[in-house]
Amino acid sequence: MTNAGDFRAGDVLSIACPFTATTVERALTWGNVSVHWPWWEIDSDNDFIHWNGVVALGVPDSGYAAPELAAELFRTDPPPEHLEAGDTCRVGVPPTVVHVTAVDDHDPPLRTGWLPHPTRTVTVLRRGLSYREFPDDSHLDGSGYGIRPGDGIPYTFELLLRPYASLHMADEVADATGRAWRFDGPWDWTPFDGEPAGPGPAWPLSLLTRAGMPRSVEDAEAVAASTATGSHQDTVREWMALTEASPTP
Repeated sequence: MTNAGDFRAGDVLSIACPFTATTVERALTWGNVSVHWPWWEIDSDNDFIHWNGVVALGVPDSGYAAPELAAELFRTDPPPEHLEAGDTCRVGVPPTVVHVTAVDDHDPPLRTGWLPHPTRTVTVLRRGLSYREFPDDSHLDGSGYGIRPGDGIPYTFELLLRPYASLHMADEVADATGRAWRFDGPWDWTPFDGEPAGPGPAWPLSLLTRAGMPRSVEDAEAVAASTATGSHQDTVREWMALTEASPTP
């Protein structure tokens, strides 16, 4: 997976960003350190948002309990407690395991106070954090930390796990018991019989339709092969081992 790679809710990734030199605008205050952002340009044509080129980064170990601090990916070198306003430092993301909670495309691109304007937001949480841990009054809105691939920050991504990689959104399948399901994400299964989903679909799975159309032989074979061994619960356990998180809101 590269900077322009595809993303899906449920993906487990290793994300990184090279550490880049910058200067400190404001020392550690109320759980944040502010630095001049080295990757964006000020959008001087925006009449509504006037960005000053500075970004405040949450410091997870600063002693403040705000959930956005725990979700922060960026780090400074030296650490924030050793920095004063005007100091030179580096800012970046060390290789960090995250899981994707949402993917949103923006057409037209978002009008932010900086350039380039982002066309996609990928919401992620670091290992050990679950969607359900974020309160309604968090500015993270319960879903995690938003990154915007293609907005000038040189992220790199490695895909560690994509649960149900052979399935597409809105696929309809039959499980080993003959029960029909709609797939809307690895943790979002809807049984057509109206009964509670219970432990999820029983493997192996048979693809019935894709994009509302009869499935191709090749697609059906791919789904059958990928679910020939193991189980839905095995997939959940593998995902939880990598993320140390809960898979459901």
